[in-house]
Amino acid sequence: MTSPGAALARTLSSAGHIIDPRWHRAILAVDRAAFIPDTVWISSRDHPGYYMPVTRDDPDHARWANEDYALATQVDDGAPAGGPNGEPGWGRLRTSSISQPSLVVDMLQRLDAADGHRVLEIGTGTGYNTALLCHALTEKAVVTTEIDQKLARVAADNLSRAGFTPVVLDSDGVGSPVAGVDMGMYHRVLSTVAARGSIPHSWVRRTWPGGVVVTPFEVGTRPGVLVRLVVGGDETAHGRIVGEAPFMVLRSQRPDPRPLQELVDEGHPGKQSGMSSVNPRLVDYHNPGWQLVLGHLVPDLRYAVYEAAEDRPECAGEASVYVATPDGSWALGEYEPAGAPYAIERFGDRDLWAEVGASWEAWERAGRPGREQLGVTVDAEGTHLWAGSPDGVLRSPGSPATGG
Repeated sequence: MTSPGAALARTLSSAGHIIDPRWHRAILAVDRAAFIPDTVWISSRDHPGYYMPVTRDDPDHARWANEDYALATQVDDGAPAGGPNGEPGWGRLRTSSISQPSLVVDMLQRLDAADGHRVLEIGTGTGYNTALLCHALTEKAVVTTEIDQKLARVAADNLSRAGFTPVVLDSDGVGSPVAGVDMGMYHRVLSTVAARGSIPHSWVRRTWPGGVVVTPFEVGTRPGVLVRLVVGGDETAHGRIVGEAPFMVLRSQRPDPRPLQELVDEGHPGKQSGMSSVNPRLVDYHNPGWQLVLGHLVPDLRYAVYEAAEDRPECAGEASVYVATPDGSWALGEYEPAGAPYAIERFGDRDLWAEVGASWEAWERAGRPGREQLGVTVDAEGTHLWAGSPDGVLRSPGSPATGG
């Protein structure tokens, strides 16, 4: 008899993604198609920023179940906002998904889970990842949390039809334990949603010493990375960044949705003008290590770079660079190839160019580490980014001076 997940397992194993027989058996045994709802959403090519529905009647719907694609299974928290011309069912924000199978397998394998381990999963979604955990470790070993009550019910139904009845809790797993439920302790914690800015210390507190937390982690404007933490006896966890992991963000940590244009008011009478030694183009330097450091040390920063017009050859290489944060702080830097000092304007409580410059200095002091040299510590004080070892925490204690 053909295994329910044979086609997907073949897709993943032929591409070299599966190396652990435990998870190979789980992929073979669980039918991913049974966890894909009648409607999924994909990006619209004609209308960027919108997601168009694709129903089970479309032949692509069935094909995607056995291919290495993530599929959005909910938009706009279950109430689709509509398309650019009012098309019903279209969405603006993906709020739940069935993850890309190769990434699912990578995260499961990084758990290093063994028989007898108890696992807490953050983000049940449609229940597919939960089913894999149940098959591999038994359903009695799995507790899964889902903040969306409707999704939690759908997942429980999907899991029941697949023969699994794990504990499914209505929670995002971030705050206090669910009322009346003993959350207990776990050997492994796996999040299928990204922690943005900080990884909840509650996940560390609920993990036995020597246990493992695997989670996507997002800072700044770049897609998330995958972090694998090992928990110590002092409720502190350390770990490396081990790959890419573009996931949706925990609902309690979603960033402010306003575009940068709404955060900048160049006509505000309280803005200040001056000069700065900080190169405005630093914010757009694409080194992955730098972008992680920038996103961590300058929280909530977003930016836009406007190159000089091509029909103005005398301005070749120049650019206007805007930075802003949702608290109302913003700044403009005028880049010129001649170099510093650069003309700036700024407004708000935060001196964003100074913060950018201090973060660059911190990255340089650490030897300009790449992403593979960076790691994360989570303790009672928060989430810390380090280079080389947990002793090399990256901080920006000073800021370069700006003047008028």
